[in-house]
Amino acid sequence: MRRPVGASRLLCGALLVLAAALPNARAQDSYPSRVIRIVVPTAPGGPSDVSARIIAQELTKRWGRQVVVDIRPGAGTIIGSEIVARAPPDGYTLLVSPSTLAINPASYKKMPYDALRDFAPITHTLVVPNLIVMHPSLPAKSVMEVIALAKARPGEILYGSSGHGTNPHLTIELFASMARIRLLHVPYKGTAPGLVDLLAGRVALMATASMALLIPHVQSGKLHALGVTTAHRIRALPDVPTIAEAGLPGYESVQWSGMLAPAGTPREIIVKLHGEAVSILRAPEARERLANDGAEVVGSSPEEFSAFLRAETVKWAKVAKVAGIQPE
Repeated sequence: MRRPVGASRLLCGALLVLAAALPNARAQDSYPSRVIRIVVPTAPGGPSDVSARIIAQELTKRWGRQVVVDIRPGAGTIIGSEIVARAPPDGYTLLVSPSTLAINPASYKKMPYDALRDFAPITHTLVVPNLIVMHPSLPAKSVMEVIALAKARPGEILYGSSGHGTNPHLTIELFASMARIRLLHVPYKGTAPGLVDLLAGRVALMATASMALLIPHVQSGKLHALGVTTAHRIRALPDVPTIAEAGLPGYESVQWSGMLAPAGTPREIIVKLHGEAVSILRAPEARERLANDGAEVVGSSPEEFSAFLRAETVKWAKVAKVAGIQPE
């Protein structure tokens, strides 16, 4: 009996689709089959770099394939992030990015990628608190006293940051907008030069996540800790209140890190990477190592991280607009 022409065409079409899908399915089943590169778009030593190295070392052991960390700092993390955004979506080029991924759209006029469109979130790896510190010469010792002083001297109190449009910059601007005060921003090329001027009293306030740099100066009395920017106190400074509990309810500003792949990476690979990364970061040894730097492991699902990234992008765009920050 002769098969109808329409049925034959449908059968041929189905076979062609199946044949085209087989190589991709085999590639996913055998993943990984070669070296994986994790791009970190920041300078060495920060939370993104440390977490990426922890993940890379353990994945290499588990999978028997080399996983390397590729440090590509520059242009406010844009250089390294663009490498991943333009990479093939096959799971062999990944990104571990800090929170600038959500902030940069409000800080730069032209971006070579769209963080919400061009990446596939894997997991929100870490949150890292900022600590707002001030020079002891400032005649205020608490959040409410700083707010009162700033209202009496609008635009006169100087604060430093690690650069225009960075998380520490917007962290103070969020503080100012919620307190309805005006402070004067002094941007530096990094945390270290800003900290030098803060210690010298040339600026009065600063926010940074570099706990290892700050804590000795707080303990010696050279700096005063105003508060931590997370929703809860941190283990490294249990006696320092959060900004929220010290006078600004609802205030929260954290630096964070997250793992992403290029958009279009197969779901099976995203799920596999998510499971392994979360397992590695939640191991007691990894948690302890990261906690020593003030970092807290999150390990959210890809969907939760996607929603978080979108919310952060909206949040910081609003803060930048209220602060009158012009994209460069």
